[in-house]
Amino acid sequence: MSTAPTPGPRAPGKGPRPQKKFFHRRKFCRFCTDSNLKIEYKDAQTLRDFTTERGKIMPRRITGNCAKHQRELTVAIKRARTIALLPFVVSEG
Repeated sequence: MSTAPTPGPRAPGKGPRPQKKFFHRRKFCRFCTDSNLKIEYKDAQTLRDFTTERGKIMPRRITGNCAKHQRELTVAIKRARTIALLPFVVSEG
């Protein structure tokens, strides 16, 4: 005798979902495309674009940065946090 549960009846109208077609816009590294932009820890306004509202560093898959510039950005954000240009954590209140 098997103890595996048998699938119950499906709810009406709950068949397989049709496949949605997604169009993914190609993300590009902002620093590779514009050579005038530099990553500096002193430029807090630019670094804020790459942090969440809670103060966390956004990942590459969200920002679209290349690996080289994401590493530079991470170091710059951490330096800016150390000298209090950026917050480590944003307090709720």
